[in-house]
Amino acid sequence: MKGFFFTIILFLISVISVKIGFAQDRVIHGQVFTFDSIPLINATIKVKSSKQEVHSDEVGKFSVGCNKDDVLTITAEGFYKQKVELDEKVKLVIVNLKLKPGDRNREVAIGYGHVADKDLPYSVSNMNSSDLDFSQYANMYDLIQGKLPGVQIYNGEVIIRGVSSINNHAALIVVDGVISDNSILSALSTSQVTNISVLKDGGTALYGSRGANGVVLIETKGSNNK
Repeated sequence: MKGFFFTIILFLISVISVKIGFAQDRVIHGQVFTFDSIPLINATIKVKSSKQEVHSDEVGKFSVGCNKDDVLTITAEGFYKQKVELDEKVKLVIVNLKLKPGDRNREVAIGYGHVADKDLPYSVSNMNSSDLDFSQYANMYDLIQGKLPGVQIYNGEVIIRGVSSINNHAALIVVDGVISDNSILSALSTSQVTNISVLKDGGTALYGSRGANGVVLIETKGSNNK
């Protein structure tokens, strides 16, 4: 009989130990955005250690239980996924998911309720390498010139008709989410580019005064692997 009770006690101790081993050390709070300031609704946040999944609320906020060193994976239909590695100092996570290029992904993002159509910056025109073989063009200037309605190349700068300032006429160039100098067009290979979108008017608001002459968004193959 003593042996039976001893076995039961050992079993209970092992169960408690397992539970303690899998216990989550802390709660991480966070918020998911897109285009730097637009809250992303119903994005999925998955915890690597526990496989727990939660979704961002109507203002993009979420809370999850995590271990000391854990990894969060944030996904939403129509957007590139993002992983966040947590160390013991992290208490708040702010994530900015990038919208995949193309009208279809825009429609998917809106259809899944991640973001309202009125909140998404819109493009004046768009080109995708799946519809046009970019590699047939010798350089980015040849690719852009005449292929995008209302867009011209002048003295090595991209000019968007209908928007201009007194001191400068050149559009802002953004490559894989990073604001770049116009000279980057000379360095980029057309075979590495997957999508080109042109924004103006309300679509450039996120770039402030820098986007006053319009914005050219360029996505490369490298960004698709992120």
